[in-house]
Amino acid sequence: MEAPEDILFKAIVFDLDGVITKTAVTHTEAWKKTFDGFLKLMAQRNNMPFREFTQNDYLDYVDGKPRYEGVKSFLESRDIHLQYGSKDDGPGEETICGLGNRKNVIFNEVLEQKGTEVYPSSKKLLLELVKAPVKIGVASSSKNCKRILEVVDLLPIFDARVDGIVSEELGLKGKPNPDIFIKACRLMGCEPGDCIVVEDAVSGVQAGASGNFGLTLGVARKDNARDLQENGADFVVSDLEEVGGVEGLNNLFMKFRSA
Repeated sequence: MEAPEDILFKAIVFDLDGVITKTAVTHTEAWKKTFDGFLKLMAQRNNMPFREFTQNDYLDYVDGKPRYEGVKSFLESRDIHLQYGSKDDGPGEETICGLGNRKNVIFNEVLEQKGTEVYPSSKKLLLELVKAPVKIGVASSSKNCKRILEVVDLLPIFDARVDGIVSEELGLKGKPNPDIFIKACRLMGCEPGDCIVVEDAVSGVQAGASGNFGLTLGVARKDNARDLQENGADFVVSDLEEVGGVEGLNNLFMKFRSA
């Protein structure tokens, strides 16, 4: 499919996990192993029933957020309060940072063992955007963003990358704040109103909406279309194949930026 001659948006910023790569599944597995191990220990220690970490817990409290914020959010939902600790805490320490670091160790173990895949429709769209040409950014809460893009051989495609490591260095707030998306736009020389955000998490579409982007596109791969629509997505698809390539994006951008 050829790109339209007059592309109205100047750049597009993608989330990584669950939008470009299938690593959302890897993250969910790592979070479950981390929290279930901790919750079992707490249950034994306090002589209480064990309540496992569920997919709904992942979506409600963890998905899309920076790692330590996700730990804090979920633990508070269970009325568990730990010391914050330090980012240098070992993965065995019972602090928010310690649990977050434990999750990261498990995530990398799963990634090395099982690898990951790119959604075919996402790769197709990325290559079409490169040919258009349109500037492409990636904004992710993950500190593993660069490594994942290297594993799937997509790192050179992106004109800007703002991930968990960059956010920490620059003191950027995590989703649902729009900081990382805005920073990605600025690195590409664009303003949010001239850009598209593509997200699969509630916290991500909230960030797109609050950042006043020209279009916030939700990708409902987790049967969460309604949640995405109610939290700021201008338009929701179940897969990026439904968008219709660069021309489809251009049409959506024109429709919602002028709305």
